[in-house]
Amino acid sequence: MSDEMSVNNKYEAVIGLEVHAQMLTKTKAYSNDINEYGANPNTNVSVISLGHPGTLPVMNKKTIEYAIRLGLACESNIAPYQYFARKNYFYPDLPKGYQITQDKTPICTGGRIFIKTDDGNEKEIGITRIHMEEDAGKSIHDVDVYDTLVDLNRAGTPLLEIVSEPDLKTSQEAYNYLTEVRKLLRYLDICDGNMEEGSMRCDANVSVMLKGSKVFGTKVEVKNMNSIRNVQRAIEFEISRQIEQIEKGASIAQETRGFDALKGITISQRTKEAANDYRYFPEPDLQPITVSKEQIETVRETMPALPRDLFFKYTNELGLSAYDAQVLTDTKSIALYFEEVIRTAKNYKGAANFVMGDVKSFLNNRSIEIEDFPVPAKHIGLLVNIIDEGKVSTSAASQKLFPLMVEHPNVEPLTLAEQNNLIQESDEGSLISYIQQVIDENPVETERYKNGEKQLLGLFMGKLMKVSGGKADPKLANQLLRTTLDNL
Repeated sequence: MSDEMSVNNKYEAVIGLEVHAQMLTKTKAYSNDINEYGANPNTNVSVISLGHPGTLPVMNKKTIEYAIRLGLACESNIAPYQYFARKNYFYPDLPKGYQITQDKTPICTGGRIFIKTDDGNEKEIGITRIHMEEDAGKSIHDVDVYDTLVDLNRAGTPLLEIVSEPDLKTSQEAYNYLTEVRKLLRYLDICDGNMEEGSMRCDANVSVMLKGSKVFGTKVEVKNMNSIRNVQRAIEFEISRQIEQIEKGASIAQETRGFDALKGITISQRTKEAANDYRYFPEPDLQPITVSKEQIETVRETMPALPRDLFFKYTNELGLSAYDAQVLTDTKSIALYFEEVIRTAKNYKGAANFVMGDVKSFLNNRSIEIEDFPVPAKHIGLLVNIIDEGKVSTSAASQKLFPLMVEHPNVEPLTLAEQNNLIQESDEGSLISYIQQVIDENPVETERYKNGEKQLLGLFMGKLMKVSGGKADPKLANQLLRTTLDNL
């Protein structure tokens, strides 16, 4: 073991993540400005998002529904009474000079998200709070050589901030947690989770302490990470940096650091502010909101199946492997398509194989999403059924029938198989006729087989499939071929 590894093993990391998710509402949090990514700079703005004097915010009800939806998915407590606060700070992209947020009364408290640990076991990560707030604008530093440009299209965009407990211990756990959060947001249709576009952002709070210690080390916040992988890289660097500082006898400053993705390092930005630096006080222009039990139940009734629930359904009820269940639930649209397939398909493993294999390969090769896939899920289910019934061989289904289904998505697979002479030959008389033809045409190989070269069975089987035009039932044909050759 190297000296560096030995030193690192003396310490353990304590990691908490703050995830900001832009909500997929049509309009902004407190105005009717369009909430849309990619518009020309400073076009989705109004006097409210520009912070003009005398303007008043109006609550977007959809943001409350989305927050409740996420809270239910995380098994959080939903606060019946909440009021908003002003978080005061001055920055060029914050024209009001304050941010409307929830301070003392977050809409959701408590809850949990389950992740896989480094060794593959399940681990519960606690949720401290989920609260609603608005986004600031965006400062752009790399367009003009001399000036910072400001785009206020993002100002006022509704956010959900998800604050975890400091339950994460490694950078891989943080990676897995963010993957699960993004998956959950997408399943709930709350946020598209696109970190590259900034619709999901993450700040990491990282500290280290001696293993077994009950006292946390000094916390450092790391910002400016535009992918889940970069969050992982930043945490790895920060853990090593802090351990190195402590080993030198230096203290860790409580500060905010940025991540330089090109160099793979964190850089000090500013001393961490205390909460009182923001001068929180209740927002006077927004009424407090109440959430009734009836509202919560109404939202609960609209909740989709969640990825963890589907994972357990696929492994426990359908008998699929953990790997299959993970692949099928990674993307909501694939999971929903598979759900439709198994309404028709009787063989769940066969259905999973076809969706994960032929269907996903087709999507990947054409760089399209399942929503653009022309074949109805019901027809994939019917295809799996006719394979199981022995009407079409697996190879013929994959290589010949599936492409025909793509070309003729409205025609059922059995009809296409009949029209294109792909129905599998299962008649014993016909198969024996093919077998006899193969034996007659290959006397030398037949004599070698009789003399003990049983490995030639594969050669005979290939010739049999060729003679039958690929229509011979492989399982039955193999049995009859072996019996016929052994009885010569």
